[in-house]
Amino acid sequence: MDHQVLFTEKQRFSQWWVWLILLGINGFFIFGIFKQVIGGQQFGDKPMSNAGLIIVTAVVISISFLFTKICLETVITPEGIYVRFFPIHLSFYHYRWENITKCYVREYNPLKEYGGWGLRIGLSGKGQAFNISGNTGLQLEFKNNDKLLIGTNKPEELAEALSKLGQLR
Repeated sequence: MDHQVLFTEKQRFSQWWVWLILLGINGFFIFGIFKQVIGGQQFGDKPMSNAGLIIVTAVVISISFLFTKICLETVITPEGIYVRFFPIHLSFYHYRWENITKCYVREYNPLKEYGGWGLRIGLSGKGQAFNISGNTGLQLEFKNNDKLLIGTNKPEELAEALSKLGQLR
C-alpha cells in the first residue's frame, strides 16, 4: 500500500438492534444452561442433551464474538482504493484508478438495493456491496462493467479525498 494515505475509515457494527438481538440469543442459551445443566430442570418441551446445549451455546457466543471483530476498512491513496471486510478478507483488495470508470459518493437503500448490510450482491445489476451501517457509500464502476459500493460514514471526507486526487467522477 502506498505510504501517502489521503483517506482512511474503519467501521464496525454499531447498530443497537444487532447487539440487542445477539444479547437476547446469548441470554436465551445461557439461561438454558443454568436451568438444565446446573439446575437439573429440562429446558423446553423437547430438550437437547446437556452436551448439545453447551455446544450450541458455545457456537452462539462465538458468532457474537465474531461480530465484535468484523470491520470494514477503506483506504484511499494515489494508487487506488484498498478495502477489506475483516475477518472474511484477511488482506486488502486493491482497486487501481485506471480500472475505475466512475467513482462517486451516493446515498442508497441497503435493504432494497442490496438486501441488507455485510458482503452483499445487489439486486437487478447493482453489483456488490461492502457495507456495515448507514445509507451512504462510495460507488465504483469498472471498465469491465462490474460495480462495487463501499459503505462510508464519512462521505464528506471521502469526497474531499477523491476531489484532491481528481478521481471524483
